Amino acid sequence: MSLNIVPLAIGAPQVILIVVVVLLLFGGRKIPELMRGLGSGIKEFKDASKDESTDSKEKE
Repeated sequence: MSLNIVPLAIGAPQVILIVVVVLLLFGGRKIPELMRGLGSGIKEFKDASKDESTDSKEKE
Protein backbone atom coordinates (compact mmCIF):
# COMPACT_ATOMS: atom_id res chain seq x y z
CA MET A 1 0.00 0.00 0.00
CA SER A 2 1.64 3.20 -1.19
CA LEU A 3 0.47 6.60 -0.02
CA ASN A 4 1.38 9.66 -1.99
CA ILE A 5 2.46 12.43 0.34
CA VAL A 6 1.57 15.79 -1.15
CA PRO A 7 3.44 18.79 0.19
CA LEU A 8 1.26 21.28 2.00
CA ALA A 9 1.06 24.10 -0.51
CA ILE A 10 -1.28 26.97 0.24
CA GLY A 11 -2.58 28.72 -2.84
CA ALA A 12 -5.01 31.54 -3.48
CA PRO A 13 -8.19 29.44 -3.09
CA GLN A 14 -7.05 28.15 0.30
CA VAL A 15 -6.18 31.66 1.52
CA ILE A 16 -9.59 32.95 0.43
CA LEU A 17 -11.31 30.07 2.22
CA ILE A 18 -9.35 30.76 5.41
CA VAL A 19 -10.23 34.48 5.28
CA VAL A 20 -13.93 33.69 4.81
CA VAL A 21 -13.92 31.24 7.73
CA VAL A 22 -12.16 33.75 9.98
CA LEU A 23 -14.68 36.44 9.03
CA LEU A 24 -17.57 34.11 9.80
CA LEU A 25 -16.11 33.02 13.14
CA PHE A 26 -14.92 36.34 14.53
CA GLY A 27 -16.75 39.02 12.57
CA GLY A 28 -15.28 42.14 11.04
CA ARG A 29 -14.94 44.06 14.30
CA LYS A 30 -12.78 41.52 16.11
CA ILE A 31 -10.20 41.02 13.35
CA PRO A 32 -8.19 44.24 14.00
CA GLU A 33 -7.87 43.24 17.67
CA LEU A 34 -6.72 39.75 16.71
CA MET A 35 -4.15 41.12 14.26
CA ARG A 36 -2.89 43.62 16.84
CA GLY A 37 -2.40 40.80 19.33
CA LEU A 38 -0.68 38.65 16.73
CA GLY A 39 1.65 41.51 15.80
CA SER A 40 2.62 42.19 19.39
CA GLY A 41 3.25 38.48 19.93
CA ILE A 42 5.55 38.33 16.90
CA LYS A 43 7.38 41.46 18.09
CA GLU A 44 7.93 39.96 21.54
CA PHE A 45 9.21 36.75 19.97
CA LYS A 46 11.69 38.65 17.79
CA ASP A 47 12.87 40.74 20.73
CA ALA A 48 13.37 37.62 22.84
CA SER A 49 15.30 35.87 20.07
CA LYS A 50 17.53 38.96 19.63
CA ASP A 51 18.23 39.03 23.35
CA GLU A 52 19.06 35.33 23.30
CA SER A 53 21.48 35.72 20.38
CA THR A 54 23.28 38.70 21.97
CA ASP A 55 23.53 36.80 25.28
CA SER A 56 25.12 33.82 23.56
CA LYS A 57 27.60 36.05 21.72
CA GLU A 58 28.61 37.79 24.96
CA LYS A 59 29.33 34.43 26.63
CA GLU A 60 31.79 33.38 23.91
